[in-house]
Amino acid sequence: MKEREIILAKSKRSVNLVQRPIRRFAPIFILPTFLAFVIGFVWPFLQGIYLSFCSFNTPKDAKWVGFSNYVKAFQDPGFANAFWNTAAFAVVSIILINVVAFFIAFALTQKMRGANLFRTVFFMPNLIGGVVLGYIWSMIFDGILKNYGTYLTANGTYGFWGLVILVAWQQIGYMMIIYIAGLQAISEDMLEAARMDGATGRQTLFQVIIPNVMPSITTCTFLTLTNSFKMFDQNMALTGGLPSVIQDGAKVNITELLALNIYSTYNINKSWHGVAQSKAVIFFILVAVLAISQQAATRRKEVQQ
Repeated sequence: MKEREIILAKSKRSVNLVQRPIRRFAPIFILPTFLAFVIGFVWPFLQGIYLSFCSFNTPKDAKWVGFSNYVKAFQDPGFANAFWNTAAFAVVSIILINVVAFFIAFALTQKMRGANLFRTVFFMPNLIGGVVLGYIWSMIFDGILKNYGTYLTANGTYGFWGLVILVAWQQIGYMMIIYIAGLQAISEDMLEAARMDGATGRQTLFQVIIPNVMPSITTCTFLTLTNSFKMFDQNMALTGGLPSVIQDGAKVNITELLALNIYSTYNINKSWHGVAQSKAVIFFILVAVLAISQQAATRRKEVQQ
């Protein structure tokens, strides 16, 4: 017992010797990053919240107007239309991207020939910028629809599904990589035990594989959810929000998502800068609540498994 106590005392002393300089010099390394975070994120974020209650052209000439910007934001039919567009787009893209990415990952982990080549090919669209993708796919869609006497921005349904196809094509490969990592982490002993117990392929998939891939599902669902709500460059390049209609005396862009609506509102004129900022604050709260709720829901299933 005495020898064990001596060994433990020596190990604690060694740990303290290592940790002491780390604790002493940690602030020197943390402070620059913390200052950069405050200057680059915290201060602009707080200033943005303040400006959402102001009428301004530049932050220096901001004048307090209270909640009038928020009232205008909620009364704007274009903002409501963009919200429902974004909600529908998020639901469709989350399901489509994650289901397709999972089954592609599942297929590529079955020891098939050329799996590494296919992984590379599927991942490559994620390396292309959103604006470039938008213009490329707009030419592709218009070339196809030209044969039917129409074009992409002539119909809101065409624009919506065109955006879904573009984003799915871009993001499926990225989510596939995450699912492959999750599938490869499953113990082979567990799969072998399922086979020995007589489990069918479907039972193994739904009772063993999917429960053990829940951490990857949590990550991919979070990424697709936030990416869907933050979608801007692809929306601007592919349809620009078109076609447009007049609703309640205001111009409404049928295929406009929330991020593009905020951008468009800011560019109306300087009297709408505060309204655009209030929309941005609402947008932040919405995305934060949805992301936190999704994380809580899916992580709870991880614990259950």
